[in-house]
This record gives sequence, structure tokens and C-alpha cells, in this order.
Amino acid sequence: MASHIVGYPRMGPKRELKFALESFWDGKSSAEDLEKVAADLRSSIWKQMSDTGIKYIPSNTFSYYDQVLDTTAMLGAVPPRYNWTGGEIGFSTYFSMARGNASVPAMEMTKWFDTNYHFIVPELGPDVKFSYASHKAVNEYKEAKALGVDTVPVLVGPVTYLLFSKPAKGVEKTFPLLSLLDKILPIYKEVIAELKAAGASWIQFDEATLVKDLESHELEAFTKAYAELESSLSGLNVLIETYFADVPAAAFKTLTSLRGVSGFGFDLVRGTKTLDLIKSEFPAGKYLFAGVVDGRNIWANDLEASLATLQSLEGIVGKDKLVVSTSSSLLHTAVDLVNETKLDKEIKSWLAFAAQKVVEVNALAKALAGEKDEAFFSANAAAQASRKCSPRVNNEAVQKAAAALKGSDHRRATNVSARLDAQQKKLNLPILPTTTIGSFPQTIELRRVRREYKAKKISEEEYIKSIKEEIHKVVKLQEELDIDVLVHGEPERNDMVEYFGEQLSGFAFTANGWVQSYGSRCVKPPIIYGDVSRPKPMTVFWSTAAQSMTKRPMKGMLTGPVTILNWSFVRNDQPRFETCYQIALAIKDEVEDLEKAGITVIQIDEAALREGLPLRKAEHAFYLDWAVHSFRITNVGVQDTTQIHTHMCYSNFNDIIHSIINMDADVITIENSRSDEKLLSVFREGVKYGAGIGPGVYDIHSPRIPSTEEIADRINKMLAVLETNILWVNPDCGLKTRKYGEVKPALENMVSAAKLLRTQLASAK
Repeated sequence: MASHIVGYPRMGPKRELKFALESFWDGKSSAEDLEKVAADLRSSIWKQMSDTGIKYIPSNTFSYYDQVLDTTAMLGAVPPRYNWTGGEIGFSTYFSMARGNASVPAMEMTKWFDTNYHFIVPELGPDVKFSYASHKAVNEYKEAKALGVDTVPVLVGPVTYLLFSKPAKGVEKTFPLLSLLDKILPIYKEVIAELKAAGASWIQFDEATLVKDLESHELEAFTKAYAELESSLSGLNVLIETYFADVPAAAFKTLTSLRGVSGFGFDLVRGTKTLDLIKSEFPAGKYLFAGVVDGRNIWANDLEASLATLQSLEGIVGKDKLVVSTSSSLLHTAVDLVNETKLDKEIKSWLAFAAQKVVEVNALAKALAGEKDEAFFSANAAAQASRKCSPRVNNEAVQKAAAALKGSDHRRATNVSARLDAQQKKLNLPILPTTTIGSFPQTIELRRVRREYKAKKISEEEYIKSIKEEIHKVVKLQEELDIDVLVHGEPERNDMVEYFGEQLSGFAFTANGWVQSYGSRCVKPPIIYGDVSRPKPMTVFWSTAAQSMTKRPMKGMLTGPVTILNWSFVRNDQPRFETCYQIALAIKDEVEDLEKAGITVIQIDEAALREGLPLRKAEHAFYLDWAVHSFRITNVGVQDTTQIHTHMCYSNFNDIIHSIINMDADVITIENSRSDEKLLSVFREGVKYGAGIGPGVYDIHSPRIPSTEEIADRINKMLAVLETNILWVNPDCGLKTRKYGEVKPALENMVSAAKLLRTQLASAK
């Protein structure tokens, strides 16, 4: 019985690629050094899968930044501003597209489906001259073959690529991107021809947009594309892979009717309804790649349940056509549980990271073939039983408190307009008030202090002294810059979710459970294994210390319940909304303690609210109802004079703007600049927003420093669609990934732009 892995994490078990990338970007190492680290990682991944017994091993799932950007490079679809003159695309052009450079901004970055992984959005139009400009897919296949591993090269499918693109600047927003299919398919044919010549026997196209609500002309594009590729694919086995949700009936029919395709991959963890379609409509003689091992969470597979599912499918498609697979790429999970030597043993027995999931896939394939590892299955069953009955999972008091939330919508009693008036009397802010989103640069010295405190190499007294010194430095800098509402810079936090999870019950933490978010940015999601509560205040000490250093308003900085949920590995034994309500109650306690301590501005970040939106429109309303309700629970009890901020970033918010309004925050700061200000279009179209709003005026994920004039121009565009008295001026996101040499001049220019506009507005009266 065959086994298959959709994709694998790239960063390495100890984030080797992250450090190699950052060293290269900082000019401390060469391209050859970076390429060697990457080659060593690829080699170890392929060897691990081969040694485990996986038959269908992926290649070309490794990336220096993002697989969609890799496809843009493959197609030579480089925007003109990067001055690429043709030929094989090198690191300079590639990383300029991803990160920007001193003279031009980066391309837009947004979330990959409903995950916390980000991709670089292709910018396309009728004048793009496509050419075969990156041979990465072929080179990596050859590299694996030279190591004795025959792989399945993976390409982002041509239709999914176009559906995830956007019209380039200057191109009509209504430009039909699918009209470019005829222009990109010749490049796909060149890649296919080279892979065939190199000896590939299988090729995988990731066409995951098939799980979304597609219109008939979009479904027809799949039929057209694969009919056009059929002759080129002759002699190859072709797998079309989908993931993250059910495939709708119409899409399933289109998919399984594609010409020249040998097999189809489905997510049977998040897409359980697809099982019914498989049982009634799966085409005879085709391979079924059954994604029964969860690629997006870290819980050990229920092997007996998965085996039963596979056995039922075996009766439908035949023993020789069933392939055991992961539900999606393992990119979205941590790398290897072996590295977690300090994790609680019982909790550890409930988990499986990427390396363990590879073993699970192989164990299921062997069991189907009559070679069941009884000891392995028995240990798995014992861990499943342990988790179900463990007293550390259930807290009756928390469950009762969450159940009592039903029946109220938890909305503040006074409307936002009246609250803003009361807050202005207390805060006395200028028009176009300036602020930042929360974090300031995390220096090497600061990271050292946190690391040494965690390792008990310095005392708590020394740690507090160091962190207070850092806060004082950040406060002083903001005062010198003349920023209106300050932040303490979050020097005590490595990660906005991890910090809170460490102080909440029901959470567990890893030492090396890193997951790639974008580029070299990695996060270490907490594991929510049980009911959630707050044993004691989490941020009050640091917020009050920071407020004591200034007479200006100091924000209390919290992460919202939906973001904590969406950026964690969440328990799968109860509905997500129940866990979210529990977190909301814990954050509510913190908000009220901050208010009692004299903090008058409290930011509750919901950066990931849009990210969790289900992929299918029919499921949107239910999700948005409980997600928005969870946010309102956190601050329903505060006074009118306490200003509640929230922050959102790097998603398309236009389609949920009414839900954002329904959150009833006093001020929202929201990503805007990197997405070419498309957020503003929703206000141009007539949506009225009465609360405070700060669309980001510059992109913090690029080292580029915007000029005062550029920022002033952005603010003017905002003033064309938003009232002066509600507009805030702020960056797109937190500043932790930047250096002070970039942050200080950028913020200087931001404040100068705000003052310039204030002067102009005053003189225009």
C-alpha cells in the first residue's frame, strides 16, 4: 500500500533556514552559504521520508520565501519596478519582490487560505511578458534523484496561481486574470518537458482553490487548462491535490473529469463531507490520495479510526489505487517532537509533529497492506484514551462560565460616537493622532536577557531591571518623536500569542515547535489542550510601569481571543467557538484589571480574525457571529472613557467590514499600505465608519524607509474617504522585526507627515 506526503516544513528542526536567510540579508554570508544550508535541509527531508518508507515524496515544496513567489519567478512575472532584464531570476530580484529594497516597495503579502502562512501576491496584467525564468522545480528534482530519491515534483497549479493573483497597478481592477491562462501554460509545458526528460514519473499540481466557492467560468478554466496540458503530460502520472476544506459537488465533478489526470488528493480531516462524494462519484481506475493524517494540527492521529476510513475507501477505489496521505502540506505544523525534551510526558504522548506524521502515514499504509504494527497502534490507542479522560483537560468552573455567556450579545451600553467624545475629553488628543501598533525592535541584547532569564542564568530582579530599562528607552524615543499615544514596546514578549498562553491555564509550550509564517519569520504556536482560564494578571505590572514613565497615554497591549485561538494549535475534542469563549473570559478579566490600574487606552489585537474565516461562504455568518461576540465579551465591562483599540493585518478585510464595525471597538488600526490601499475602496463605495480608524501608512515588513511626502500622500488618500476626526496615523503592524536604524527615521517621517497635514487642515478652515 502506497504512502504520500503533500509537503514538508522548510525551516529545519532548529530554524536553520531562518538564520541562514537573515545572515544573507544582513550581508554576513554569501549566496553559496545560503544555498548549502538549503541543500542540506532538503537532503535530510528527502532521506527521512525515504528511510521511513514513503513512496510518493514531494520535491519543490522547499522555498526560500514562498511557493507562490517561486511560481511567479518560474513564470518570469516580475513587476517592472524591480528592473529585471531577463534570464534566470537570482536572489537579488527574488528577495526584492518579497521584501522590497531601498528604492521600491515589496509586492503585497496576504494569508494562504485560512492559515497563518503568508504568500506574495502576483501582480499581473495584459502586458506581462511571461518567460521560463526559474528552473527550481527541475533542479530540485534532479538534486533528489542524485541522492537516490525519486520524488514527485510539486507545482502550484496554473488556475490556482491566477485566481490568487491581482491586477497590477495601472491595470483595471476588473481585468480577467484567467484570460492569461493561454500565456502561462506554455511555460508550464516547458517545465513539464524538462521534468519528463529528467526522469520524473509523477507530477503534483496543487489546485487547492477547488475547495472555494467558484463560479462556472472559473471551474471551466480547470477543464481548459488540463485539456491544454494533456499532451504534454502524456507519459506522466498526474496528481491534482486539494486541501483545507470539502470540495463542493460541482468542483468535485470538474476535478474528477479532468483529462490526463491519474489521481486526486483530498483533505479528509477538514473535508469530511468529501467522503460522501468519493463514495458515490469517484471515477473508476483513478488513484485516490486520502488525506487522513492532519497536516495542520499537532494531535496524534487516531490510527484505528483512520484505518477504518481507509478500509471503507479501499472497497470503493481498489487496493492498488488507494494512497495514504496527509490532509495538506506539513508546512503548517511543527517539525519534530523528538526535540521536545522538556514537554510534559503525558501531553507529549498526545502529539505528533511533521516527522511523527510521516511515520503515521507509513504505519497506516502498512496496516492496510496487512503489516500492522500492533505495538505502535496499541500505544496510539492508549494515548487517545489518556487524553479523553485526563483531569487536566476539563475544568467544570470554566465550562459553566462559558455556558452562561449564551443569551447576551455583550455590547457596551453607550454608542461609539458618545464614547469617543468622552474619551477625547479625557485624552485631549490632536486631530490625526499618531501611535504605533505595539512592538518595537527586538535587539540581540534584549533576546539575550529573556533567554538568560528563562534559563535561570539571571535573577528575576536583574530581568525586571533590564526590561524596565528597555521600556524606558522606547518611551523616551516615542516622546522625542512626539508620538501621541505610546506603547511600551513589548520587550518582555517573544511572541504576542505565546506570551499570553504561557500565563493561561490549559496551554502547553514547546521549545522548538516553530512554524513558518512568511520568509524567515517563524512563530511557535501554543498548544491548547484543555479548558482555559487566567490564574492571575498578565500585563498589569509592565503596563503600569510604562505609564509611570510618561504623562502621555500608554496603551495596555493584549492579544484578542480569536487571534490566540487562530494562532495556536487548538484542541480538536470540542468546537473551536467554545474554546474561544473561554479565552475571551480570561482576556476580559485582564482588561478590567488594566482599567482598575489606571490604563485608559487598551489595545486588544485581533490580527487573525479574518484569517479564521471559513473558505466557504455558507459558513461565514456562524464564524463571524461567535468571533465578533468573543471580542465584545473582552471589553463589555469597561467605562466609556476607556478607549478600546484593536488591530488587524495582512488579509482582505473588505468582505467582512460590517463584522469589523460590529466588533464595536473605539479605534481600529488595520493593514493598508502593502495591499496598495485596497482597504480604502470599501469606504469609497459608501460604507460609513463612525469609530476611530488607522489604516497603516507604511509597510513594516520591508526595510525600506518611506518619505514624509509619501506618507502624507497616503494620509490624503485616507482623508478623501474618511472623516478627519476619526482618522489615526500609524504603521501597518508592529515593529519587532525591524532595526532601530529603520524604525526611527520611518516614525520621524510618519509624525512629520501627520503634523504637515494638521497644519494644512488648520489653514484650510
